[in-house]
Amino acid sequence: MMLTLRPMNYQLVLQFDANSLVDFDRLISLETKLMETLDDTAVVDGHDSGLGKFNIFVHTNEPAATFTKAHQVVLDEAIPNELRVAYRELTGDDYVILWPSALTQFSVL
Repeated sequence: MMLTLRPMNYQLVLQFDANSLVDFDRLISLETKLMETLDDTAVVDGHDSGLGKFNIFVHTNEPAATFTKAHQVVLDEAIPNELRVAYRELTGDDYVILWPSALTQFSVL
């Protein structure tokens, strides 16, 4: 039986500070855990890093619900790096910030 995935409309970005090889390795491990944990409502679409930041990209139609699941994985894995999360429409440029609530600007460089 072949599963047909419906098109995803949003890109959720989990962003962490990453300044060392240990940070990078820990965050790659987190990305793998997210791939194993998120259900068929989300697809981990890879990562990038640079300028002291590490981004994990997730495609989803339910950004808030997907963040709730992903955040639990971050907590379970005891990732000490500061977490920032936002999403945008795949065809858009403007991010909606989900975490932390006091964050006023979010960008992916």
